[in-house]
Amino acid sequence: MFTGIVTDIGTLRDLKIADDGRELTIECVYDPETIPLGASIACDGVCLTVTARGTKARRHWFGVFAGLETLAVTTVTSWTKGKRLNLERSLRAGDELGGHIVQGHVDAVATVVGRESTGDQLRIDLEAPADVMPFIARKGAIALNGTSLTVNSVESNVFSVHLIPHTLSVTNWADIAVGDKVNLEVDPMARYAARLIESLPNLDRSRG
Repeated sequence: MFTGIVTDIGTLRDLKIADDGRELTIECVYDPETIPLGASIACDGVCLTVTARGTKARRHWFGVFAGLETLAVTTVTSWTKGKRLNLERSLRAGDELGGHIVQGHVDAVATVVGRESTGDQLRIDLEAPADVMPFIARKGAIALNGTSLTVNSVESNVFSVHLIPHTLSVTNWADIAVGDKVNLEVDPMARYAARLIESLPNLDRSRG
């Protein structure tokens, strides 16, 4: 579980393609001695399991494996060497919940359809698949490439977010361009609320 508060911008240093997925080596600032094998790290919003870690030429790194299902529903297939990735280590009991509850389970891939600077801020417009739009509400929370953000507007299948200077300085959002694909995870609370509403008719019938 995560909060959508990015704690490092990692760099994809190596990538090996196999029949059953991809092995990724990501450079980071995290001390490898503090990362147990099997730990979860969100990489651009995708929860991946650490399979290796170490230090080479004074640079820390960790390795993860992205399976076929992950490749099918996220942007991982488009990642190339040198790509900067938003990183967040999993939430520990007692940690501050600075963003919102994020699971690292990508619901859809959205497309950037607009990018406009307004002073020091950046407005991003994104188009999302129709089946996830009911879970996206103005002023609601959303995780995009692992970043907890607030939705500013919603119209049809397009929604927008505003990025403040601090967010731009501690994430890879400054790299984003129109046409780029983005990992999208809706607020779990919205998902559970929708499921509850769907089940209400059945609950009523069971009581009658």
